[in-house]
Amino acid sequence: MVGKRKAPERKCVVTNEMKPKKDLIRVVRNKEGEVFVDPTGKKNGRGAYLTKDIEVINQAEKTSALSKQLNAQIDASIYEELRTLVSDKNEK
Repeated sequence: MVGKRKAPERKCVVTNEMKPKKDLIRVVRNKEGEVFVDPTGKKNGRGAYLTKDIEVINQAEKTSALSKQLNAQIDASIYEELRTLVSDKNEK
């Protein structure tokens, strides 16, 4: 049983579905309280995951799911960046 490891799964903060990490976008709050999108998934800080889907991102903005998860104010530009990431991915 050496070789293929199970892909790491994370839970989307909006849909509460467990999905492979590569199907999610990570948003991070660092120690300074700054919130930013982490496309690499490797930055330090408290992370919250969102499904790569415009509907989910809109829902997250409406329900403030990210700010509850990260205990921080989420700037509108974060949601714009997430939407851009998702729409870029869908065009490929």
